[in-house]
Amino acid sequence: MSADNLPPLSLYIHVPWCVRKCPYCDFNSHGVGRDAGLPEEEYITALLADLDQDLQLLQDQPERELHSIFIGGGTPSLLSGAAYQRLFDGLRARMTFSADCEVTLEANPGTLEQGRFAAYRAAGINRLSLGVQTFQPEQLEVLGRIHSAEEAERAVASARAAGFDNFNIDLMHGLPGQTLETALDDIQRALALKPTHLSWYQLTLEPNTEFYSRPPVLPEDDLLWDIQDHGHAELEAAGFRRYEISAYALEGRSARHNLNYWKFGDYLGIGAGAHGKLTLLKTDSAGNLNGELQLQRRWKSRQPEAYLRRMQDPRGFVAGQQEIDRDELALEFMMNALRLTGGVSFEDLRRTTGLDREALEPGLSQARSRGLIVEDDMLLRATPQGLLFLNDLLAMFDT
Repeated sequence: MSADNLPPLSLYIHVPWCVRKCPYCDFNSHGVGRDAGLPEEEYITALLADLDQDLQLLQDQPERELHSIFIGGGTPSLLSGAAYQRLFDGLRARMTFSADCEVTLEANPGTLEQGRFAAYRAAGINRLSLGVQTFQPEQLEVLGRIHSAEEAERAVASARAAGFDNFNIDLMHGLPGQTLETALDDIQRALALKPTHLSWYQLTLEPNTEFYSRPPVLPEDDLLWDIQDHGHAELEAAGFRRYEISAYALEGRSARHNLNYWKFGDYLGIGAGAHGKLTLLKTDSAGNLNGELQLQRRWKSRQPEAYLRRMQDPRGFVAGQQEIDRDELALEFMMNALRLTGGVSFEDLRRTTGLDREALEPGLSQARSRGLIVEDDMLLRATPQGLLFLNDLLAMFDT
């Protein structure tokens, strides 16, 4: 089997630091304040050593190109352009990038110094994801954001001046004190900045967050439905197609990295707390590749200090790993694929899991009877009702 028969390969890079932990955030992020010095040199060295360890898994496998890179956090825009130049020099020395490799960096509008976008662009980053969340001063304060609406708008102008023509704006709805009017104003102000992509998702109260322990008053369900219906119509009218539950994009501008997740593609994960999922070809007793698939997940130490200490640890950076059992594959695949509004092909199922359509049949039968799924000979996708009740739909594939 060649690399062409394996899922696309991406790379996720985690930067764990932020200026201040937001009260809704359950990501692996650690507030350090505005003036704290970060161990940039040490962290870049660790990231490259971490990647070297992961690449050992691919030594006897078909050679594979990187189709996308995503740098998430935390706040990756806290690191300097020089740090990313060194990182990408190291990445290119170790891996082959596809000709059209998408390279995304998450950026907080409140951390961007003059000239930093140009340095990021020069390092090889070609797409940005700006964490705006809202343009309303009251909601920005409640969410603990460190930027203003004006700073967000200036950040977009600076990004364009540096040559970025492909960027996402993160927006949240269902916020404390939000009305239909302010929710739609957020969308209109975001659209006025002419992004190519919008992530528009509802605030949820996640365990181990400040909001979870001290819940704010959120909008009633009827208002949430109105916001979702009117917001969806506004985005569609502006030419943004909803291709995933909370993602909208102009034609040809869907996030390739995220699509690779939803289609159950492969990704290496480096950095504190990063997760990866990799498809490997098994070998026979003679050491030859036999075409059978082994799917493995691995994850790295979460705490930044502990992660950096792993450079001196003979066990390396991996905190744990697990082979995905065959009886878990159907649910694992569907948890990702059914988020896509356009559905996913049975060929993708076969290529990424080794399963055929029959393996899904018990769940498909239930979903069909309740009108939660649509399928034909080539494709399956959740109905609008299925997207609304996605957890119920997924439970049907949990064997």
